[in-house]
Amino acid sequence: MTGSAIEDDVQIIFVRSAGPGGQNVNKLATAAQLRFRLDKSRALDEASKQRLRKLAGRRLTDAGEILII
Repeated sequence: MTGSAIEDDVQIIFVRSAGPGGQNVNKLATAAQLRFRLDKSRALDEASKQRLRKLAGRRLTDAGEILII
């Protein structure tokens, strides 16, 4: 097994953001996407996962990830 359980559960990706940005708009990756792999997490018990599913609302993807931008 490589890394800790948390490192395996979280992914941060930098993407281009929408909105005003002057000359740099659509050129630079200025937004961050945090993806938490809830369904595959080994760091949380099932009760905690159920609570997070309810709290995540529309941030929960069909792939079982919580997506925060």
